[in-house]
Amino acid sequence: MRAALLLIDVQKIYTTAGSPLFVEGNDVAIANMNRLIDHAASRSDFIVYVKHVHKKDGSDAGRMFDFTGQPGEISFVEGTADVDLDPRLKLQKGALTITKGRYSAFVGTGLDETFKREKVNRIAVTGFMTNYCCETTARQGHDLDYYVDFIMDATGCPDASAEIRQPLIKSVTGAVLAGGFACVMSTGDYLAK
Repeated sequence: MRAALLLIDVQKIYTTAGSPLFVEGNDVAIANMNRLIDHAASRSDFIVYVKHVHKKDGSDAGRMFDFTGQPGEISFVEGTADVDLDPRLKLQKGALTITKGRYSAFVGTGLDETFKREKVNRIAVTGFMTNYCCETTARQGHDLDYYVDFIMDATGCPDASAEIRQPLIKSVTGAVLAGGFACVMSTGDYLAK
């Protein structure tokens, strides 16, 4: 069987200063992702770049922006710089790039079918945001019977508030995932196993 590396939403909306979704420390997370890309390529693991993109009118967004019952502003709009991959992320020739419109990289993308065809049974989850698209993908991956490695220092998220900052979010997310969904580890630990 085969492993796959998922690089989820490593897009400028998270890495551009001044963006409402700017992730502090994104440079460290991307450097770790690049180490993981080199490792995956050396082992012929399956590499997947995932981009979150919506139509400007939001017609493909489902409940993404009205989860409270009130419509919200559409983000991740196609054709904007926000949805471009960060240029510091290494692009591996022959890797798969998919576009999603939900938190999980499995919803509406054919990713599960692709992994089955490619004999993938283990996934490593990295990217942005730790507690949304990365966590949701990890949980669904587990429910689809993949072994899931969640590489915490290769993820990131904006602070939720002045009290609920990125380190706390990552700590809680890691504890919840480790309790029943994934093996949570650092880049160094993943590369050493």
